[in-house]
Amino acid sequence: MEMINENVFDTVQLNLLFQKRRSVFPEQYVAGKKIPDEIVMQLLENANWAPTHKLTEPWRFVVFSGEGLKKLAGFQSSLYKKTAGEKFKQGKYEKMQTTPLLCSHMIAIGMKRSGSVPEIEEVEAVACAVENLFLSVTAYGLGGYWSTGGVTYVDEAKSFFGLNPEDKLLGFFYLGYIQTPSVQGKRGAVGEKIIWVKD
Repeated sequence: MEMINENVFDTVQLNLLFQKRRSVFPEQYVAGKKIPDEIVMQLLENANWAPTHKLTEPWRFVVFSGEGLKKLAGFQSSLYKKTAGEKFKQGKYEKMQTTPLLCSHMIAIGMKRSGSVPEIEEVEAVACAVENLFLSVTAYGLGGYWSTGGVTYVDEAKSFFGLNPEDKLLGFFYLGYIQTPSVQGKRGAVGEKIIWVKD
């Protein structure tokens, strides 16, 4: 009986997956079409398998859908208005009120500080989790976008997402079904970014 190596994957498809990953913005989503919650849970399960030093697993996710998107929109626009001061822009305020409503789901991305490893390593772990999420979204044929706009770096926002002062809010991941695909991506030659040391 021939043994099956479960660790062998279709590398052609894998390579294509990496090359096809794109940011797809809320304005490109099918309005009102909701991704099943069980698919969103699978996307987050994949994110949960990111590498993490000392297994601190610092990623935290708050998922908004349905009426929750209105709650998020109201919170972030109000906090922006309260904290922006002279940098306040009416257009940005209005966009924060309406953009979440274009999405099927929005996921707040948090980093829970453990104190057992340097902070940067936990930021990096969360970034790996988001890349897992991004690639999974691509594999499912969905649209996704990681934004660090809005109230991401406003300290007063942390508690709304269950984060403590020492934790970090690292942005929001937008999700939706794609109506208008993003353009073909491009990258410079990888060879220009590599130094080989063989001897």
